[in-house]
Amino acid sequence: MQIDPAQHTGIENYLLLSSLVMPRPIAWITSINAAGMLNLAPFSFFNIVSGHPPYVLVSVGLRQDGSLKDTARNIESGGQFVVNLVTEELLNAMNVSAVDFPPDESEITAAELRCVPSVHVAVPRLQEAQVSLECTLHKAEPLGTNRLYIGQVVMFHVADPLIGPRLRVQGFAPIGRLGVPSAYCRTTDRFELPRISYADWHKRGS
Repeated sequence: MQIDPAQHTGIENYLLLSSLVMPRPIAWITSINAAGMLNLAPFSFFNIVSGHPPYVLVSVGLRQDGSLKDTARNIESGGQFVVNLVTEELLNAMNVSAVDFPPDESEITAAELRCVPSVHVAVPRLQEAQVSLECTLHKAEPLGTNRLYIGQVVMFHVADPLIGPRLRVQGFAPIGRLGVPSAYCRTTDRFELPRISYADWHKRGS
């Protein structure tokens, strides 16, 4: 089947795209508004885009009335945010944080989570998260009905048991986002596929 996005609504294209490009990691973002209120919200339009320097990208949709969501407003006004990664024991708390709480009510309290200070940014990170990435805003870009944010990672927080020799990560199993409205996956089912060089590939054909 061929599907022309120009012949479908934005929501139809969103549902199709988000059900095809998967699994996606979940950026569980902490941010602070101008009044000092801490906000927490999950976003699955998220990934890494550079290793040197380390950059991550997150896309935040606008509200139906075209206004910025709290996370987007906080990132643009403060220039800082923290990406906390979601593992299975935090899945229910993540789901609570997705509730559309009013700006003066913290999702962190509702989800019964705790925050601890970051090192290089003023935005706290989640104490319960096995991995948190402190980020400063590198670039903000409007992109259709979304706002695109590129953040430079200025500090990694990784639980000690996850780090092996030469910074090799072991045993980390974040939750992945699948199709909408509520499909997720575990990342514990894995396999290794070493890359091959051109010389080795050429030998196979000899």
